[in-house]
Amino acid sequence: MKKIYFTAVFLQITLFCFSQYDYRDSNRIGICFGVNQFTLNTNDFQTKAGTGWNGGLSMRGNYYNNWDMVYAIQFSENNFSVATNSGFITEDTNYKLASAQISLMWSYKIIESHLSIEMGPLVQINGKLDVENDKENNIITGTTLLAKDIVDISKFNFYPVIGITAGVRHFRLNVSYQYGLNNILGNLNSQNLGYNFKGNPGILNGNLIVYL
Repeated sequence: MKKIYFTAVFLQITLFCFSQYDYRDSNRIGICFGVNQFTLNTNDFQTKAGTGWNGGLSMRGNYYNNWDMVYAIQFSENNFSVATNSGFITEDTNYKLASAQISLMWSYKIIESHLSIEMGPLVQINGKLDVENDKENNIITGTTLLAKDIVDISKFNFYPVIGITAGVRHFRLNVSYQYGLNNILGNLNSQNLGYNFKGNPGILNGNLIVYL
């Protein structure tokens, strides 16, 4: 219910914001795609950042004077690895995280149609982690847990985001960073695994936006 509530509120805010300003020719829908680097910041085990992909839709609309509002829906595959042991061998075990994100950004236009900075909130809904099949029984280094024991993470996260967008009218590059405020490993603490997990994701995104 909490997920549905926050998503509904987010959509209502979006509709309200765009309703405050009549559509203009400069209001555009964009198709975005690119890459991301996902880092799981935790002291519970050793992690390495990995590279994934993004794809989605973005709507940029005039709001007030030099301010735009940018509403986006993005689907991503995030990747990272955890240090594990297989017998006497230490090796990285890779994890994938599929997610859907909804963001509402305030965009300040430094140069009209060419350069702007963005900031605002983003909510993410995701599933369980997908661990490498042939390594799911590896032991996570520094623990007694198997790699497959930590896949059932929290399904909802909230991120503040800051970014910059540059380019020409129909083609722009956006670079942004988002940091998860929720404990993405918090759901593991209800599974009696014997650890008090704490972890926050950080995601660096680089997307090309093609405005129609």
